[in-house]
Amino acid sequence: MRLLLPAGTTETALIDGISAAGAMPELMVHTPSADVEILEYGEPTVAPVTPVSPSGCPTPAAVTRAVREVVDFDVAVIDAGLARSTGAPTVDLGVDPGADVRQPEAVPDTAAVFDRAHGFGSSLPEDEIVIGETVPGGTTTALGVLTALGEPASVSSSLPENPIERKRRVVDEGLEASALEPGDCAADPLAAIRAVGDPVQATVAGIAAGALESGVEVALAGGTQMVAVAAVLRHADVDAPLSIATTSFVADEQGDRLERACERLECELTVTDPRFEEGEHVAMERYCAGEAKEGVAMGGALSLVPDGEMGAVRDRLEVVCDRLGIDASDADPADERNSESGEGCGP
Repeated sequence: MRLLLPAGTTETALIDGISAAGAMPELMVHTPSADVEILEYGEPTVAPVTPVSPSGCPTPAAVTRAVREVVDFDVAVIDAGLARSTGAPTVDLGVDPGADVRQPEAVPDTAAVFDRAHGFGSSLPEDEIVIGETVPGGTTTALGVLTALGEPASVSSSLPENPIERKRRVVDEGLEASALEPGDCAADPLAAIRAVGDPVQATVAGIAAGALESGVEVALAGGTQMVAVAAVLRHADVDAPLSIATTSFVADEQGDRLERACERLECELTVTDPRFEEGEHVAMERYCAGEAKEGVAMGGALSLVPDGEMGAVRDRLEVVCDRLGIDASDADPADERNSESGEGCGP
């Protein structure tokens, strides 16, 4: 089994108040690059930031890395529109960063990105893969794609209080700029990404479609962002078995909406609870308080943990956090290191 992590950026993340990763835009663009370095090496190497919120919540990459140190698995990072270089090895599919969804076209080359990703996915030698993502602003673009497809639209947030109405206003502006009404892209799902999506969606959908057509078992690791990708696949008439693996944090926030979405899209849903309430580290406390929730294939990685090993993952997360400079005690919101990073806990 191999975990694939498409990583990219979209200017949509720069819109005020929609992403926990957007406090300082000049640093936020480094978040996906730092995420993949943490997943590969256990800490940032080239990226100049460690994505940690002022309250002490680390990027979900820290959790996925902790799982990897307990349950070894292969990783392949796909450059799906990175705006800044990363020290981790990547598969380059020639993907550009995404534009603001309020522009007429958010991902002008969606079809070409999908086709290249499809070719990559169809060439994979594995029998099963897990596909994650890291893209700040991704829940807003997910809302955009779901709305353009005419799907019931509800998305999660990396913030404790989901700014869903702000996201809906952004999506409405994006659809208007693209001369679209909700549901107009039901028969052309790539047009939904082109208008109001992001390049990571096109990459994930292409890889998944290619792999599924080759008989590979595919799990989409994430929450409502992967629901949007699953909707794209189903609207593209990809009817192969598909699963979504997410965290209890997303499931708790979404309630039965997540289950209904997966039933409607004929996706098996796996929800994993890491039982962070049993830990005492500030990182686990912040996840339990509703920060981050998902990202960087966190839910998919947690689903790989054997019975009885979740305690080892929690212990290892403390080690990873120590490596990242996150003290076990509560962080001060005015802490200079965290404030300067300006980073949220996830996309």
